Amino acid sequence: MATGPSSLNFTTSLFLSILLLAAGGLCESSVPGTYIFGDSLVDVGNNNDLSQPEVKANFRHNGVDFPTGEATGRFSNGKNSVDFLAEKVGLPSAPPYMSLLPLSRQLIGLNTDLVTGVNFASGGAGILNASNEDLIPLTEQVDYYTLVHDILTKQMGPDEAQAHLSKSLFVVVIGSNDVFGYFNKSSNVSKQYTPQQYVELMVSTLKGLLKRLDELGARKFVVSGVGEIGCCPALRKENPSGECIVEVNTCATMFNDGLKAMLQELKTESSDINYTYFETYAVMNDIIQHPETYGITEVKEACCGRGNLNADDFCLPTSTYCSNRKEHLFWDLYHPTEHTSSIFANLIYNGSQPITTPVNVEQLVNI
Repeated sequence: MATGPSSLNFTTSLFLSILLLAAGGLCESSVPGTYIFGDSLVDVGNNNDLSQPEVKANFRHNGVDFPTGEATGRFSNGKNSVDFLAEKVGLPSAPPYMSLLPLSRQLIGLNTDLVTGVNFASGGAGILNASNEDLIPLTEQVDYYTLVHDILTKQMGPDEAQAHLSKSLFVVVIGSNDVFGYFNKSSNVSKQYTPQQYVELMVSTLKGLLKRLDELGARKFVVSGVGEIGCCPALRKENPSGECIVEVNTCATMFNDGLKAMLQELKTESSDINYTYFETYAVMNDIIQHPETYGITEVKEACCGRGNLNADDFCLPTSTYCSNRKEHLFWDLYHPTEHTSSIFANLIYNGSQPITTPVNVEQLVNI
């Protein structure tokens, strides 16, 4: 298994950060909106109308712990990390863009939902354009944001819209599907690029998209690195030993290294940009190495599914699911439980270096 920081000091700092956040309140600073880009880790329902069932989550048992008790399109038993993050800054969860599509296309009427944020994230999305036209890659998500930007500018006026966007958070959680795709046996990507060349392409493409967002008013970015995804149930079950897939984790760390360097470059090139980078990989590794610190007892098997490690299929209405969901790292074969997502959100908001760099979200909103 690829490993990250897991010393006693690192574990202690994570635990203390969680305790401090639990004792604290919501952010006092004004955050007018959250604009979310990414994949299934932060999708809140954009995929509901897509035709492929494997990229949808709007059916039980998903949502069993959501406030309504119903599936919403989140790949989770409840809320995901951006739901929790919105709560921390005193905002409602940003609605899925696809639910606002008629408004966006017609460019009519200022909608309150647009002011407090929009979620463009889509399950299955990657940084690089997917060959599958039924998915919504990051490039297309940014295209959709340009329409929202136009609405806000038209209705608020250029100066007010820019002031609004400059104080808003632009959250980007992306890259896992690109790494998975590189190791997909049915893909030719690994024949075209070495792992290093591939992650460099990912990083350079992402940089171009972040610069587009900067040109369209974004100033405060919250960017998450790829987690220790070689340890998810779907990949563990492919290993006869049941251990993590080292090659996948190595590729993830290569991307994260490039991503951190790119964000530093972007800040140098555009001094008006500020950002929070979240070291998802290190936190996930620490949960796996020290689950008891987080109240977790199961780090290998999915809560909902069937077969080996409950990872032979997605969480479907015909699947069984565990009763001790807060004790599981994974909800299904790829995605974290609501409890795990809350841990991530807590640390993104109030974590310390090296968990969040150069600042956490609580500090970012006050810049």
